[in-house]
Amino acid sequence: MALISVVDDDVSVRKSLDRLLRSARLEVRVFASAEELLNSDDPCRGDCLIFDVRLPGMSGIELHRQLLASKCEVPVIFMTAHGSDDSARSDAASDWTVAYFIKPFNGDELLDAVDVALKWKPGGKGANS
Repeated sequence: MALISVVDDDVSVRKSLDRLLRSARLEVRVFASAEELLNSDDPCRGDCLIFDVRLPGMSGIELHRQLLASKCEVPVIFMTAHGSDDSARSDAASDWTVAYFIKPFNGDELLDAVDVALKWKPGGKGANS
C-alpha cells in the first residue's frame, strides 16, 4: 500500500486529506508542521509528499529543499490557499514536483496527481495546477 505524508497547519485540511487519501486505499501520515515531519521516525518514508506552501516556521518549499539536500527524493505535491503566487510556484519547481494546487481544489484532481506521483520519474512532467 502506498504511503502519503501530508504537512498542513490547518487541522481541517489535514483531516479532509486524510479521509480523501484513505478512501483511495492509501496509507496516510499527517503532520501539522515541517518540523513535525522532520522530527518523525523517517521523514523520507513514503511514496508521495503533500506540502502546504505556507506553514508556520519552515515553509513547505524550504522543507522540500531541505529534504532534497539530504537526498530524500520523493515526489511532492504543493498546495496553497494564497492564490496564484508566481514566485512561490517558481520556488516550488523541482524535478520532484508533481503538481501545485490552489485551495480549494478538486479532490479527484489531487488523487490524479497522487497517481502520477506514484509513477513519477525525476525530470518527468513539471508542476501543474
